[in-house]
Amino acid sequence: MLKIALIGYGQMGKLIEQLAPQYDCKIVAIIDPLLGNSITSDSVAEADVCLEFSTPDAAFENVKKLVELGKDVVTGTTGWFDNLDKIKIMVEKEGTGFIYGSNFSIGMNLFFSILESTAKLMNKTEEYDLFGLEMHHNKKKDSPSGTAKVLSDIILKNIDRKTIAQYEKLDRKVEQNEFHFASIRSGDIPGMHSISFDSAADTIELKHTARNRAGLALGAIKAAKWINNKTGFYNFSGSLNEIIG
Repeated sequence: MLKIALIGYGQMGKLIEQLAPQYDCKIVAIIDPLLGNSITSDSVAEADVCLEFSTPDAAFENVKKLVELGKDVVTGTTGWFDNLDKIKIMVEKEGTGFIYGSNFSIGMNLFFSILESTAKLMNKTEEYDLFGLEMHHNKKKDSPSGTAKVLSDIILKNIDRKTIAQYEKLDRKVEQNEFHFASIRSGDIPGMHSISFDSAADTIELKHTARNRAGLALGAIKAAKWINNKTGFYNFSGSLNEIIG
């Protein structure tokens, strides 16, 4: 049975706690400032893997401490990935296992692959312009989401006529080389992401809609079981075939 420490006890942490026993996992520690505790060698001593789902401003320090303690780590917190290079150096130095992702939904990661294939097909079809849209609950703390940035990166890498992503409101005409991705935050929406290819004749839309957060929690648990006793720095999307295999 895999022993897991939860770092962050928000909606994702609670859902992972709920699902863990179904997948032969045991939660041995829950670390959250609201619970009055912190990451120490004692508080995570029993854990085989630490699942970090906290906040963008806390994630880097959380992961840093866990790696320094020699723990394998899964993190799904977004909004701090500018510091990933620093974590990669630490992971290699400490000989631990680390896996991160902007979205741990297996369905969303399949969607990434679908979009990549579609973008390559559409690259030479200049009659089509394209745009992105995402919708999330009003408690989400980053905008655009990490998932939106991954989707935009896929477009920019595979559509030659798009060279820059714009996430902000534009008080001007959008330029032909700009890929406009809009974000909405409201209510309890678990998550919706769409990419549309629009021409004078028709519109092609690729869309992923999460019904709930269970898919994210399941993906994180699968990632934790996969990273246990591994060494190295991994991306969830890039490792998906092995994780689900």
